[in-house]
Amino acid sequence: MAEGCAVASVLGMLEEREAAARVRVESLREEVTRLAEVLEAAEIELDRRVIAREELVEALAASAAGTTAVTEAEAEQETASSPVPVPGSTVPPWRDGLPVMVLAPDYQQILGVVEERSSAGRRPLKAKEIAVGLGLDTTPAKVEGVRSKARRLAERGWLLLEVSGAFSAGRRSVTVPDGGPSV
Repeated sequence: MAEGCAVASVLGMLEEREAAARVRVESLREEVTRLAEVLEAAEIELDRRVIAREELVEALAASAAGTTAVTEAEAEQETASSPVPVPGSTVPPWRDGLPVMVLAPDYQQILGVVEERSSAGRRPLKAKEIAVGLGLDTTPAKVEGVRSKARRLAERGWLLLEVSGAFSAGRRSVTVPDGGPSV
């Protein structure tokens, strides 16, 4: 009989475990159903956002096409008229016949101060002297800004950079990135 009790108690334990597994499976099925509903809602939201983005891209593309046509027409008009440099624009390499007007106003002013001083037969100018000639403060930040611009002018052939670090008027051909001289 002891053997029968042992089998019955093992059988009872297995039945308990089976019942617990059934409860767990049922609980997981409910969780899967709930998550499927959450997933479906998230997919609907994603689809709406994708459609909204695509609509916006199409609208912007249509708007840009119209704006591009107007901008291209304006650019052609500006190209036909004399080029007007904007502050912060690049300094083109000097070449014979290139007018000073292609330079941005601040570069034109630096060039003017150096040329005025050189035409008077004076020695080359240091960056601080150019800053004074421009009516700027002689704070290190202002002087370094002037020095940077004057160096850029010298690198592109608009000014001459002396060994002393001073700048004088003069033009020289420079090599442009495509390998040919700028003249």
